Amino acid sequence: MNFKTGDKVVVISGKDKGKEGIITKTIKSKNKVVVEGINIVKKHVKPNGQTAGSIEEMEAPIHASNVMIIDPKTKKKTRIGHSTDKKGNKIRISKKSGEALD
Repeated sequence: MNFKTGDKVVVISGKDKGKEGIITKTIKSKNKVVVEGINIVKKHVKPNGQTAGSIEEMEAPIHASNVMIIDPKTKKKTRIGHSTDKKGNKIRISKKSGEALD
């Protein structure tokens, strides 16, 4: 998976199509990401000794193929490529503008 925590992404399919947000968590084993303010679901919490039961809203993971990173230069969605910098380190680049994403 090419995404990292803190990347600004746009949702390209599903009920939240077109919305933008920042990745708060990545789940590499399932190829999913959690995006701030996207895919809000209601979770029923059982009561315990200190608190009463409630219904909480939280962000659920969405598949990484349903989001695209936003190019820092053009502010449009783009794919991620890989390249090396002058020191020989592997970096992520934007396919549209060629800008480094890190």
